Amino acid sequence: MSDILDIARVQVLEEGRGLDAGQALRCLELPEERVSDLLALAHEVRVKWCGPEVEVEGIISLKTGGCPEDCHFCSQSGQFSSPVRAAWLDIPSLVRAAKETAATGATEFCIVAAVRGPDRRLMDQVREGVEAIRQAVDINVACSLGMLTQEQVDELAGMGVHRYNHNLETARSHFDKVVTTHSWQERWDTCLMVREAGMELCCGGIVGMGETLEQRAEFAGQLGELQPDEVPLNFLNPRPGTPFESFPLLTGTEALRTIATFRLALPRTILRYAGGRELTLGDLGTRDGMLGGINAIIVGNYLTTLGRTPEADLNLLADLRMPIKALSETL
Repeated sequence: MSDILDIARVQVLEEGRGLDAGQALRCLELPEERVSDLLALAHEVRVKWCGPEVEVEGIISLKTGGCPEDCHFCSQSGQFSSPVRAAWLDIPSLVRAAKETAATGATEFCIVAAVRGPDRRLMDQVREGVEAIRQAVDINVACSLGMLTQEQVDELAGMGVHRYNHNLETARSHFDKVVTTHSWQERWDTCLMVREAGMELCCGGIVGMGETLEQRAEFAGQLGELQPDEVPLNFLNPRPGTPFESFPLLTGTEALRTIATFRLALPRTILRYAGGRELTLGDLGTRDGMLGGINAIIVGNYLTTLGRTPEADLNLLADLRMPIKALSETL
């Protein structure tokens, strides 16, 4: 059997065709002594097919906690005994956060709500928030509001929402071990509607939720089939009070092997560092991931967990001489 990295060098680096699930599994199974070679190839792929720039994004929760769904990793579920409680953010606070995000050099600001899907009240608040942000600051506005109807997709597109985030979370074959109150297919259908409406699609998930390597590779292949514009890659940060609170952290080597593999499966996609990297990778591992296929980063805190300071991430990009993607290039 040919070496998988030799295959990837031709198929992905030279031809721009992502690895399929079977090929991704071979990368995920590479021994530790070959991970540096895997990362180096993934970095070459990233630079060739995505360029040297890094996209910077900030996120904020318009509605936190009290979600009716039972996503087993999430402390915002109203079904678990986690300490997060329901709260709403007012529009001036939303605008202030967007301005602070833009001041870091970020080109994307994402409004998130912990809901199954938006009701009329939430859609009206999002409309007001998007309009206020667009009047106050020059930044793209993204949203993550759960599962959508076609009418809601069209309404968000009409507001000028630039990108919509809706994660598949994990492989289809593992999904019912993670969520039972809705299906993987429902998430997939929302993603297809978003893409067909002309908004950019942001769709990723969380690694380290008890999936097998085969299921991790399956997930990479399913994202390759969907071809989202952006894939946020999270690593499980086990939250108190959730069903996954006692799950072990992914090792740094596993995380880096996953990052590089997903880059080889998705050569032209924005691959974004998201939650859990601080615990799983630390400072040194975060640097290694930036040199192993990552080309986007969330700065500041996440929805219910603390991230690195924006200054730490911006200093890292400066040290690596990675330019921040300019707003004008994303419009």
